[in-house]
Amino acid sequence: MWAPDNFHLSFYEVGAGEGDKANIVGADGSGLRQLPRTGGPVWNLVWSPDQKSLYVSVEEKEGPAFNIWKWSVDSSKLEKVVDSCGVIITDADPGGQYLLGVVWNGEENGIYEVSISERNCISLLPGVVTGTAFFARDGKSFLYAVASRGEVTIYRQPWKDGKIIGAPQVALKVPFAFPLGYRGNAYDFSRDLSTIVYARPGGHADLYLLSQK
Repeated sequence: MWAPDNFHLSFYEVGAGEGDKANIVGADGSGLRQLPRTGGPVWNLVWSPDQKSLYVSVEEKEGPAFNIWKWSVDSSKLEKVVDSCGVIITDADPGGQYLLGVVWNGEENGIYEVSISERNCISLLPGVVTGTAFFARDGKSFLYAVASRGEVTIYRQPWKDGKIIGAPQVALKVPFAFPLGYRGNAYDFSRDLSTIVYARPGGHADLYLLSQK
């Protein structure tokens, strides 16, 4: 995930020794730092708007029970924001008060928000099947993609101060389909919707005949 300065980024290494290892680094390779370990698989990392903190989704129990941690970049301080929220956070609002998150599957799938001050999870759009949700640059709405037969639709949901406003609006229709997930997130788009990046998985299977004589 890119930081707001478009220079620093966060990433994690899966199964690195005693669990996943999350890091931050500059685009030129400088300033590599490792986050404190949280004791479980890391699912995503999200920068705060002021770039002073990182929010980390960690699966510390079996099933969709993700805990959200906050790491202050200028120290080794690690603070739990919410326990067993169930969502994988994908973005932070420009005001730094809320996090957006998604539940990919199951009975509680949908788009959620996390109030940082209240330390709780709030369902915004239940039943929506999407891979990510991102705030618009002005913080007055958020965007999410939904796949259907032969196309992908990106919706814009008006939002203000932790509450959705009205119904979602179609922001863009992509006239072909692409997967929303493939071994993790399989797509991304710029906030002005001028660019979409997506995976196009390909592969094959070999079929063998084993006969006994």
